[in-house]
Amino acid sequence: MPTITVEGEKPFEAETGKKLVLAIEDAGIDIMHRCGGQARCTTCRVEFVEGEPSKMNSDERETLTDDGLLGTYRLSCQIRIGDENIHVKVANRSHVAGLPPGDRPED
Repeated sequence: MPTITVEGEKPFEAETGKKLVLAIEDAGIDIMHRCGGQARCTTCRVEFVEGEPSKMNSDERETLTDDGLLGTYRLSCQIRIGDENIHVKVANRSHVAGLPPGDRPED
């Protein structure tokens, strides 16, 4: 299983094929995700340090482009974990925002 590292947190292993946002949340790390995994709000955005997947679906690309975030961030609700280790910085943490993360995205 690949190792996921979230900046400032203890690395953890996650199963291949799982959505990155769910793996992060299931590891006990708070991450915002306000639209329920629909690639609409960008609150679950992450910045890749290492292991960025090359595939990007059209919903993710469109939302990032519209919000001026393409090339800097990716949407963790749209990324499936592959075989590579991943190292990310989470842009929005619920404890910092003082809000609950949102409805759990579907897998």
